[in-house]
Amino acid sequence: MAQHQENCFCGQVDRYNGITVDSKTEPCDVALFPERLEASLNQWAKDKRRTIWFRVDLNQSYWIPELTKRGFQFHHAKQEQATLYRWLPEVEMCNVPPYAHTNLGVGAVVLNEETKEILVVRERHSIASTHWKLPGGYVEPGEDMTTAVEREVLEETGVIAKFKCMLAFRHAHRYAFGCSDIYTISCLIPQTFDIVKCDREISECKWMKLDEFISHPHVHDNNRLLASKVMEYLEHGMGITVTQAIHPINKKPISVYSVADTKDS
Repeated sequence: MAQHQENCFCGQVDRYNGITVDSKTEPCDVALFPERLEASLNQWAKDKRRTIWFRVDLNQSYWIPELTKRGFQFHHAKQEQATLYRWLPEVEMCNVPPYAHTNLGVGAVVLNEETKEILVVRERHSIASTHWKLPGGYVEPGEDMTTAVEREVLEETGVIAKFKCMLAFRHAHRYAFGCSDIYTISCLIPQTFDIVKCDREISECKWMKLDEFISHPHVHDNNRLLASKVMEYLEHGMGITVTQAIHPINKKPISVYSVADTKDS
């Protein structure tokens, strides 16, 4: 904990010599907040602190105007909380990284290797609702990509499928919410074959021959390209597989993706 001075916020010291104040653990009345904030900033400047962070819960949202008056900027927000920051050193350039600026999506080539068929869908709410595409969607917070792609296939089609390897990904900019966008394409092996589509999102779903999908007039060129990578994969068997490991510093689980021969897996 930071050294507490009278009439100052305590906050939590981070490894970059910054301070984080959370309004849930240090609530402050609206009438007292301006004076307490000013006293805290003066003390943190004397202590040569660097980035000052305020996590402001919805219940203390009245803090925000006072924070912005004193040079705080928005860094990111969640449904119940906004995080603002101020860089204190006047002789150093601010090196606070931007918040997550890239959305991560997953697409699935659910491949029946015996029949060379893949699972395809038509989306109900799409500007290209007549086009066939691969099932998929966005990765949820805290969710592994392998789990996400299996979940999306099950939710959209009712088919249980198991991740085998990643085949490709695309990278684009200025998409949803103005963010960059990475969309991964993985090969999955079906464990079931009966289709029970999600009527809310999917208008049609079926198994289609891979070569038919590649030549179909109602398949976008981008999806043709991705499907052609499946044809290449069937020839050489090389894909990006995942190995579970532990981070050496924070000891948290990590997923390591690397190229491997999947023919025997």
